[in-house]
Amino acid sequence: MSPTATTISPARGKLELDRDDWVVRGLLVAFAGFFMVALAIPLYMMISRSFHDAKDNFVGLDNYWEYFNTPALSQSIYNSFFVASVSTVIVIIIAFLYAYALNRTCMRFKGFFKIMAMVPLLSPSLLKAIALVYWFGNQGVLKDLLMGNSIYGPIGIIIASVFWTFPHAVLMIGTALALSDIRLYEAAEVLKTSRARVFFTVTLPGARYGLISAIIVVFILVFTDFGVPKVIGGNFNVLATDIYKEVIGQQNFGMGAVVSVVLLIPAVIAFAIDRIVTRKQVALMSARAVPYAPKPNRAVDHSMFTFCLLVTLFTLAILGMAQYASLVTLWPYNLTLTLEHFSFELEGVGWENFLNSLSVAVSVAVIGTFIVFVGAYMVEKPRRDPIARQAIQFIALLPLAVPGLVLGLAYLFFINHPDNPLGFLYGTIAILVLSTITHFYTVSHLTAVTALKQMDREFESVSASLQVPMARSFWRITVPVCMPAIFDISIYLFLNSMTTVSAIIFLYGPSTKVAAVAAIHMDEAGETAAAAAMAMLIVYACIIVRVLHAVVTGKLLYRLQAWRRR
Repeated sequence: MSPTATTISPARGKLELDRDDWVVRGLLVAFAGFFMVALAIPLYMMISRSFHDAKDNFVGLDNYWEYFNTPALSQSIYNSFFVASVSTVIVIIIAFLYAYALNRTCMRFKGFFKIMAMVPLLSPSLLKAIALVYWFGNQGVLKDLLMGNSIYGPIGIIIASVFWTFPHAVLMIGTALALSDIRLYEAAEVLKTSRARVFFTVTLPGARYGLISAIIVVFILVFTDFGVPKVIGGNFNVLATDIYKEVIGQQNFGMGAVVSVVLLIPAVIAFAIDRIVTRKQVALMSARAVPYAPKPNRAVDHSMFTFCLLVTLFTLAILGMAQYASLVTLWPYNLTLTLEHFSFELEGVGWENFLNSLSVAVSVAVIGTFIVFVGAYMVEKPRRDPIARQAIQFIALLPLAVPGLVLGLAYLFFINHPDNPLGFLYGTIAILVLSTITHFYTVSHLTAVTALKQMDREFESVSASLQVPMARSFWRITVPVCMPAIFDISIYLFLNSMTTVSAIIFLYGPSTKVAAVAAIHMDEAGETAAAAAMAMLIVYACIIVRVLHAVVTGKLLYRLQAWRRR
């Protein structure tokens, strides 16, 4: 035996394995407890509250009976389905053409168009609505294009919703279109099949799962959104604004819980359909498949370039108008540029709201990334306790089915319950961080699981055979290899924390109001330019952090590739 060889006794090896078993079981129990506190109990309290009156007396289904027999309230169900359905149809058509141009043509400047497609993710949904007011409102630049119709209502909600959900659809459909076997198209060409028939028999069926997922996700996003209808909805009520009015305006918590349940049910059904469709998805790229490579086609390439350019110009017009509005002295009477709107003179609003947003976003990015990645590791890597791991995996998917406004109201009931020892958290940064992590947990979890699946299980097998503790293997092997995915999760959580409104609208305190909520309040008070200024601060912060993320990730990938080549 060489002098440097290490010997480990069987007793010590057994001790390490027993310790790992206890660590895994302890963490699984901890995550089960986390989801109980962060999701299950709040939802139970919210649903339970819908069966009680204002004095907390049990009234059964009386609240539901009252809701569905109040025309002004029940009309909101139809309105929500209407704007969500129309927005989804428009988004899917535009996003499919855009994704098709990026993946199936040889048009120029694809990189630029890919970046521009993601720009709407860097701003809160309410910013799009504010910009539309300046373009098409009562004193808007292009109000005549509406031919007498008002932007305040379904038209404005649909246009703004299309804009802010567009990146989500492009990502999903683009992923589906990127995975295709060129041999199918070569066979169609040999058979002299028309382009239209190839499109409907090869292209669309190949992308059907991405299309279905995009349809469901966009529908849920629009159906449950609060920011857009709150700013530009006018008298056109939807379920999300009804919840806000019942809770904040009338302090009718029982009816607010009823509307939340009504909002929750379609979201859960859509989520279940998406899960069923995802399970039926089969691999589109076999081991023998040849990746699709588009061929130059002058007419198609030029037309797709023109289309993508128009979409990009619309994006720039929305952001440009929001920026311009935040700098104009008094729209439309005094167009002199000024920075006075960034002073935020409305009572209870100021730069501290923006700093609160940064504090929440950084906390969510750091704490949330740690929780998500460790949870995904517990689900994917250890081979112990398979039933518990599968249960945690199922529970980790549930937050995606819960609208942010519903989750926020559930937290309100939970944290303010007289028997809850955690009541002191209400109005603190901690409760904002917890609700935001829970709200965006599922996508982050799936990202981490995907990265962990790409790691060969031999890493764990070798570590176990060498009696290396699981914790050491996790920190020295798994984390470094998965670092790009970890950075992606952190930036996802940061950006969404900066732009979200719905999950925290009921939970902030006087000293913890964040920038997006402050923008809502300024718009309510008629300070639209100041609201645009606050929203643009969010955009600036997101752009800076996104650029830093790109630089750090690029350097990290370079070092990781160099390490792998050794």
